[in-house]
Amino acid sequence: MSLLANTVPAACPGSASRTSPIVVDRHTMAPDRLLRYLQIKVHHLIQDHDWETIHVVGGYDRGAVISAHEKTGKLFNFERPTAEAHGGDLIVKAFPGADYVHHYALIIATYLSMTGKRADTVTYELPDPTLSREAVSKLDLELDGDLVIVGWGLAHLAPADGAWTYGHGYAWQRAQIHGRRVVYLGFLHSIWGDVAGRVVTRLAELGARDVVYVGKVGALRPDIEPNTRLATGNTSLVGGSLVAWPDFFGDFATAQPGVHTGIHVTSPSILLENRDWLTEHAEHAFVDPEIGPMGVAARDAGIDFGYLHVISNNLARHYPADLSNERHSDVVRRRTVLIRQIQDIIANRLAAQPI
Repeated sequence: MSLLANTVPAACPGSASRTSPIVVDRHTMAPDRLLRYLQIKVHHLIQDHDWETIHVVGGYDRGAVISAHEKTGKLFNFERPTAEAHGGDLIVKAFPGADYVHHYALIIATYLSMTGKRADTVTYELPDPTLSREAVSKLDLELDGDLVIVGWGLAHLAPADGAWTYGHGYAWQRAQIHGRRVVYLGFLHSIWGDVAGRVVTRLAELGARDVVYVGKVGALRPDIEPNTRLATGNTSLVGGSLVAWPDFFGDFATAQPGVHTGIHVTSPSILLENRDWLTEHAEHAFVDPEIGPMGVAARDAGIDFGYLHVISNNLARHYPADLSNERHSDVVRRRTVLIRQIQDIIANRLAAQPI
């Protein structure tokens, strides 16, 4: 079976493209780990039934069938694509971002192939950029030079006694840190890839002065054990070109113990990160889908952006912890320690460089 090119999908918005599964034995994840990763992502209607066609589109529709595999006990990023059956055809609705629609189609096709089912039934249709902008424009906050902290781990980063205010697919709360107005912003759905860049553009339109993204990255250097270090930087390889942005942290974060820095690589899908991809990017430090688009959006909007991420997995060497077992108690414990370190670094950065 052929491997899709490791680039943004070539399909045009509004046209359907067939999705091929990846070549499993060339991926950086071992086959058993990769299958486990897919099983916790694929909608239960796909795992439990056979379909004549499966078509992935952009659409945030919580009125369709919600996956039984959505994570429970989380405040944010637990919603997964929903599905709608039409006879023997299944429409899968992912939040409307080009990278996310393509990524989820790859997940489905590869899962079907690995479980001995037909994968040539899967197609995807990229959302029109207007639809993507409209979906993100539902984010509506009153900001006046605020620092917005967005992403993962917010349940630990935000004040424990604070109240979350809910909007359309997101929630937020305010605080003050060393006199600086701070907004913690979390999304119920994924802001994968290009969607994250649109979020930063929207926050700048609403009046944010700085955006900090807290999340998880994969390491491209074999010596970094997952869930033991943090990653930061101000440069990403996006579409083959290096881009840099005004860094909220400056040199402050990199001076802290256990914080690594280097050139980040923007990848639209974990499924595309095979061994050839790794060889091509071995001299770089980290990979994820969001940091590059967010940095570009911040640069273009004239605001500062910074990321401070847990290094959650390693593509260059197999460790016990990876993306397939993130719910393991030891992984959760280690990440909680790192989240506390992120909280301290942000607070100390604001104390050292006040308004």
